[in-house]
Amino acid sequence: MKLLNKIIIIILSLLLLSQVAFSSHIFGGDIVYRCKGGNNFEFTFTLYQDCLTGEPEAINQDNPAYFAIFDAVTYAKLAEGSTGQASYSAIMPANFSNECVNNPPQTCMRKTVFKFTVNIPPSSNGYIFTYQRCCRNQTINNIYAPGQTGATFTALIPPFSSGQCANNSAVFNNDPPQIICVNNPFVFDFSANDIDNDSLSYELCAAYIGGSTTNPIPGSPFGNSAPIQAPPYTEVSYVPPYSAIYPVPSSPQFAIDPITGLLTGTPTQIGRYVFTICCNEWRDGQIINTLKRDLQFVVTNCSKAVIANMPSFSFEPDVYIAKCDSNFTIKFKNISVGGNTYYWDFGVLNTSSDTSNAFEPSYTYPDTGTYNVKLVVNRGSTCSDSIIRKVKIYPILKADFNIEGKLCKGEPIHFTDQSISTYPEIFSREWDFGDFSDDTGVMVTHIFDLTKEIFNVKLTVKSTLGCMDSISKIVEIPYFKPFAGNDTMVVKGFTFNMNGSGGSIYQWTPIDYLANPTDPKTEVMFAKEGIYRYNLFVESKNGCSGNDSVRITVADRPQFIVPSGFTPNGDGINDIIAPIAVGFPNLVFFRIYNRWGNLVYQMYSYKGSGWDGTFKGRKADQGVYFWEAKAFNLEGKTETFSGDISLIR
Repeated sequence: MKLLNKIIIIILSLLLLSQVAFSSHIFGGDIVYRCKGGNNFEFTFTLYQDCLTGEPEAINQDNPAYFAIFDAVTYAKLAEGSTGQASYSAIMPANFSNECVNNPPQTCMRKTVFKFTVNIPPSSNGYIFTYQRCCRNQTINNIYAPGQTGATFTALIPPFSSGQCANNSAVFNNDPPQIICVNNPFVFDFSANDIDNDSLSYELCAAYIGGSTTNPIPGSPFGNSAPIQAPPYTEVSYVPPYSAIYPVPSSPQFAIDPITGLLTGTPTQIGRYVFTICCNEWRDGQIINTLKRDLQFVVTNCSKAVIANMPSFSFEPDVYIAKCDSNFTIKFKNISVGGNTYYWDFGVLNTSSDTSNAFEPSYTYPDTGTYNVKLVVNRGSTCSDSIIRKVKIYPILKADFNIEGKLCKGEPIHFTDQSISTYPEIFSREWDFGDFSDDTGVMVTHIFDLTKEIFNVKLTVKSTLGCMDSISKIVEIPYFKPFAGNDTMVVKGFTFNMNGSGGSIYQWTPIDYLANPTDPKTEVMFAKEGIYRYNLFVESKNGCSGNDSVRITVADRPQFIVPSGFTPNGDGINDIIAPIAVGFPNLVFFRIYNRWGNLVYQMYSYKGSGWDGTFKGRKADQGVYFWEAKAFNLEGKTETFSGDISLIR
C-alpha cells in the first residue's frame, strides 16, 4: 500500500509538472555571442519573464535553459545541450516612480541571463543557435491563441575557418520597457553596439513560434519532451489589422529609425502586444547576423505627470519638420505636459550656442543637414522627461504643375508635374482634383465631375530626403450647354425667331428658310406646313463645342387647342392639362372652373406648368370642368376661346 501511494504521488507530481511547464510567462528575450578564439563562442542568452501573472514553477523550470545548434544551410543538428544554471536572475525595476506617473500599474519583469561557452567546428555554411519555449502570456491582444503559442530565439554565426573569429554579435544597449502609458508619446532607444564595427540597421520584424502545450520545453529531459525544432521557423499569426510592422494600435504609428534605433509612437489602446525589433549586422553589403529581440509591450491606463512632446510636421513620425527652401529658420512648437522649465538642444555639433530655455524658441541653422533636436522638460528634477526629433534642412523642393486641354464638359485635361527639386529624388506625387478623386504620377489626365464648375486641384510632392511641399490651383470649367430652343409649333407665312443660346459662335443646319444661319435668334418664315428639324452647332469663347437640335411643327392656320380630357394619376402620362397654341404667341389667361362655377386653376403664360387636377391641396373630383382663355394672335389682337375638360380618375 505504501508503494502504491508513492506511485500515485509521483504520477500527480508529473501531471502537475506538465501543467505548469507551459504556463503563460514568456515575456521576451534575445541571444548574443562573442568569439573567444579556438573555435569557442561565448553565448549570452537573456530571457525576460512575466513574474506578475506568470506561473512561478514555470519560471523556475526555465533555469537551466536548453538549446540546439543547426547548420545554417542544411539545417542538420550539430549539437544540443544545457546552458547550465543562470548567471544572473533578478526582478527589474519599473523605471518610474509613483510621483512621476499617475495611476502607476503593477509590474513585474524578471531578467534571467545564461552565459556559457560552446566549441563549434569551422563551417563554410555557418550555424543557427536556437532556443524554444512555450508559452506566451495568454492575454496578448495581437496574435492568435497566445496562451498556446511559444517563442523561438535565434542567433546566426556566419561561416568561419579554423582559428578564425567569424563575428561578434551586436548587443542591445538598454533593457526593454515594462510599461507604456496609453495616449502618451513613447520614445525608446533600441540601439545596439557592435565591437566589430559592423554597420547596423533597425526594423520592426515578426516573432517566431516555438514549443507547444504538449512540448513546452523542447530539448529538455522533462517527461516526453521532443527535440528542439530545426529551421526554418514559423512566424506568429497576427490578428488583423496587426502585423509585424503594425504590432500596436498607435497614432502616430510606432516606427523605428533604421539608422539610430530610436523607436517612437503613441499607443491608443490598452493591452498586451507582441513586439519584435531586429538589428541587422551588415558587412561587405551583406547581412551576416540579425540580433532579434522578441518582447511584449504592455500598454496600460496610466499617464506620465510630465511629458516632453513636440509635434511632427512630416510624413516621417520621428521628424519634427523637413524644411526644403532657402530659409533655414525653424520655429519650434511645444506641446509638452506638466512642465515648469524647458531646455532645447538644437543638435548642431561642435558648438554650445545651439540651446534655448524658451518655451517655443526659434533657431536658424547654419547649413543643410539632419539635426537631432532634444527637448528636456524639468531638466535636473525628480520628474523630468525628454524627446528627440529630427530636423531636416535641405535645399529647395518647390511644388508646381501646369494644365493643358480644353476646360470643357467631358474633355480630358492634362496635368504635368513641374516641381523644382535641388535633389531630383521626388518619389511621391499625389494629385487631389477637388471632386473626391485622386491620382499619382508625373503626368495625369482627368475628366471632371461637372456637378460644379470650380475645382481646387492640389499636388503634393515628397522627396527621398523627407521633404514635402504642395501647391493648389483653381481649375474653372464654365457652364456650357448648347441650346437650340424648345420644340414649338408655328403658322406658315408668319415670321418668328429661333431661340438658340449657350456660346459665342453658332451655325444652324440646314439653312432652309433661315434669314441668317449664324445668328442664334435668326428670323424664319415657312412657306408650307410640315415638320422641320434643325441642328445648332455651338462653340464657347474658350473653345468648348457641342450640338443641340429643335423640332418645329408648321401649321397652315392659327390654332388654340385644349385636350378634351386628362388622367392625373401620377403615371407620367396625360397628368397635366394646358393649352397648345399655334399662332397665338402671348397668353392673357387660361382659367378652369368646376361645375359650381368655382375657379380651380388659372395661368397667365404658356410657361405655366398646367393644371394637375388638384384644388386647395386636395385631389379634385372626377367630372366635367369648364375652361376659358384669351390670347393675342399674330396681328396683335385678342381672341377668346372656351370649352369643356373631362377629369378622369
